Amino acid sequence: MTPFPYEIAEDPRPRLGLIALQVDETIEEDFRVMFPRQAARLHVSRVPSGAELTPETIAGMEDDLPAAARLLPPAARFEVIAYGCTSGTGQIGVERVAELIQTGATTKAVSNPLSAAIAALNALGVSRVGIVSPYIDAVAAPIRAAFVDAGLSVPDMLGFGEEVEARVARIAPRSICDAAHALGERSTLDAVFLSCTNLRTLDVIPLLEQQLGLPVLSSNQVLAWHMAALAGLELDDLEVPGQLGKKAAQP
Repeated sequence: MTPFPYEIAEDPRPRLGLIALQVDETIEEDFRVMFPRQAARLHVSRVPSGAELTPETIAGMEDDLPAAARLLPPAARFEVIAYGCTSGTGQIGVERVAELIQTGATTKAVSNPLSAAIAALNALGVSRVGIVSPYIDAVAAPIRAAFVDAGLSVPDMLGFGEEVEARVARIAPRSICDAAHALGERSTLDAVFLSCTNLRTLDVIPLLEQQLGLPVLSSNQVLAWHMAALAGLELDDLEVPGQLGKKAAQP
């Protein structure tokens, strides 16, 4: 075969990396919506996560995160790589997550839904937040603790008590809305956080904000917003729903 000459042309779009849970059926689709093709290039890897999310399976993810990061394209120059698990970050720890990802890949910044949620709540100027989680208390409690450690007040939480991840991805958006309304009726809140990257929240955020009269945040929404800020993207180029989508972040 005769060699034919060619040129190298780099893609100028920012590169974003996402490490999703093996069982997560929601986050990748949500990110394709919030990051239009013209805004950024998105590369996705998966980390083994088990059929059930428990403190034990989360500990296993800690061991596997560097290998998952190494499966992202090594030639890509990443602006941000994110670990897509709110509860996992709460159990493993923000700094440890960043260390593990940077062990396996080269990136200018690392994000996660927990740090992103705290940054988003601070950007919106709210301090009393209610949390809706799909999980049992042992998995959800570290999220509440992280919020409190960051100076936020969490007067109330509701959980669906689910441990099977395949069921989490199939929790009806109507049930998520009902839980958010129940929180609003039980406690005086400044905002509601829908925790878990596998929950289908993106489409219900504007409706809930209108009904509750409060900012409503979700794991996938805040993570995309935070990654965009770290990558220097303009909010006008994204499709982040709700009040957060109109609020610029400090990287």
